[in-house]
Amino acid sequence: MREAAPTVRVPVAGGTLTVHLLNDAPGAAPTLIALHSISSNGLSWQPVADLLDGEVRVVAPDMRGRAESAALRSTGLADHAADVVAIADHLRLERPLFAGHSMGAFAAVLAAASYPERAAGAVLVDGGLAFPSPGSSDIDAVLRAHIGPAMTRLGMTFADEDSYLAYWRSHAGLRPFLDTPQGHYVRAFLRHDLGGPRGARRSTTSLECVRADWGDMLADPATLSAIHTLQCPAHLLWARRGLLDEPDGLYTRERVSAALLPTDVAVTELASNHYGALFDPVAVKPVTEAVRELACLAD
Repeated sequence: MREAAPTVRVPVAGGTLTVHLLNDAPGAAPTLIALHSISSNGLSWQPVADLLDGEVRVVAPDMRGRAESAALRSTGLADHAADVVAIADHLRLERPLFAGHSMGAFAAVLAAASYPERAAGAVLVDGGLAFPSPGSSDIDAVLRAHIGPAMTRLGMTFADEDSYLAYWRSHAGLRPFLDTPQGHYVRAFLRHDLGGPRGARRSTTSLECVRADWGDMLADPATLSAIHTLQCPAHLLWARRGLLDEPDGLYTRERVSAALLPTDVAVTELASNHYGALFDPVAVKPVTEAVRELACLAD
């Protein structure tokens, strides 16, 4: 594991995107472009990248409106899908694997469906498959109901990094991982979210981008149908428990079964909550195995 992953700046529509090079692999190794969740950043994929070190190269952008790409704005998930192709072009990747967690899974599956000639496969972690209707057209109300403290902190300021981490210790979904052997991963991605001067630090995540991206996750026809129109193999891995560690997650066996997914979309249930999908070893291992399997198919 490295102390700090190197980055590259990738030209995209409207500016440049920061992309983290999370591990190393031989020149001929497959590459995974990994997208984070709605208010996260590219460092959230570091646990997966470390397990794939030397086998599959993992590159992960700070997506538009987040962390080191905070100055860029998105009008929805199509912008992120186009950015995936821009990353592939910049790194001279003909057909990389696409992956995403939560909102990132919706962007990854949309990219794979929209640019089928560029995607060798798609790994979708607790996202990418339409959610049940929230019963409300108020985006902010739906966001508060679904992501709770993650939404609230966008309007808060913090004295320093320690106070920011203390805030997250009250988060039922992340708290279980902060003081475990995996905690250094969690602390690194949380610190990477902060901007501003000492005494008035705040999340870099743009509420404008969060609203636009969430709107597409709920109602954009191309996004919601993408998993059914893929022309590459895919693997959906859904978390058993929710964002706040609730017994029921974003998906259930019944919801996944009722979706009637194509036969080349594999499905795995993760014994974790939504955040643990990338930080809990019992979930990170099957996510990593899914990447390896698709990488072998792409050879």
